Amino acid sequence: MNIKLHANAATTPKVRQYIQQSTQSVAALAKELGVSETTIRRWKHRDSAQDRSHTAHNLQTHLNPVQEWLIVELRKTLLLPLDDLLTVVRRFIYPELSRSALDRCLRRNGVGNLKALLPDTEPKPSPKSFKDYEPGYVHVDVKYLPQMPDETRRQYLFVAIDRATRWVYLEVMKDKTAASASRFLSHLTRQAPFKVRIVLTDNGKEFTDRFCATGQREPTGEHGFDQVCAGQQIEHRLIKPRHPQTNGMVERFNGRIAVLLKENRFASAEDLAATLDRYQRLYNQFIPQKALSHMTPLDKLKAYYQESPALFRIRPVNRPGPDSYLFNI
Repeated sequence: MNIKLHANAATTPKVRQYIQQSTQSVAALAKELGVSETTIRRWKHRDSAQDRSHTAHNLQTHLNPVQEWLIVELRKTLLLPLDDLLTVVRRFIYPELSRSALDRCLRRNGVGNLKALLPDTEPKPSPKSFKDYEPGYVHVDVKYLPQMPDETRRQYLFVAIDRATRWVYLEVMKDKTAASASRFLSHLTRQAPFKVRIVLTDNGKEFTDRFCATGQREPTGEHGFDQVCAGQQIEHRLIKPRHPQTNGMVERFNGRIAVLLKENRFASAEDLAATLDRYQRLYNQFIPQKALSHMTPLDKLKAYYQESPALFRIRPVNRPGPDSYLFNI
């Protein structure tokens, strides 16, 4: 039994019950139990034998009602933090008021939370969402990979993600030159089940010659990546300089890759590449996306194929097969 007694208690709950039930006089009980008559009177007519709380039921204050009213009105009108309000109150209302006493006064009058008194600010505009696009609008970016024990230099991960379906394609390259970017784009157009119509990239040298020694200029169209786009009839769009959020969709996926790299150890470059390939298949086929109404990228591809098969090169499926029109994502 858990009994909590005051440190100076002269009786126990059992003794107190005896006092309450006894018909003897106060003096006789005091003499019998060896306590004062005051103690007997305290417990004689109580309904409980347990100690009452010694915590004060009311917050203590040295302020009179007028001073409290002034302080509350100052709080509501000036919306000052506690320390600033304390300075004002000491200067004009009560010079000896302590910080804790002021805090108790504010709490007692329901104005202790300053944030609750602040006027409602206009809600921040929600971030702009991507326009609705059909499959074929692809974001492309490059991510640095950690150097593996069997490598003499680090490799690079080229990433492509479709805006409409969140389908992704990954490929590890030895460098991030224009030739590697162009080769990645060529592979992407062969691996994607849909027809790639638009590619969005940043302004890196592997993607464009927009920036040169003399500054910014219009792309010449002679860059290797642009030449592959022209040959495949793909529109190449560039994000606005110093606005990486425009390519935020692929940046967020790169964040997933960063977590994957942080939480796993890799024995070799081959081990890393195999893990990335498995993750690509897992992401495309089994991970539902909130932006897709909790569908997987593959399910979204299939839904688009049923509505608009003309957007696709091949029918998206998730099983291998001997026929060339089947596509194993």
